[in-house]
Amino acid sequence: MAPLHRLVSLLIVAIVVVHLTAPAGATKDRVGTCIRNCAQCKRMFGEYFEGQRCAESCLKFKGKSIPDCEDINTIEQFIHRVDEDED
Repeated sequence: MAPLHRLVSLLIVAIVVVHLTAPAGATKDRVGTCIRNCAQCKRMFGEYFEGQRCAESCLKFKGKSIPDCEDINTIEQFIHRVDEDED
């Protein structure tokens, strides 16, 4: 359970950083929404969802693609099988 707490902490830090460094306006709102959706998907899918990578993508692409936990097309890149080998 510790990795989940670490992820949630990282997401909170990312949200704070975004709010402190992002320019005002729509971009800031989109990045915040994107990161919150990543956290929601992590809560829904647990260890099957790569929440940190999702949040990093939000920051990298400035919230241009907002994940929707009910739309596989928006989250498929962050879903993985637990028994997959991590090389």
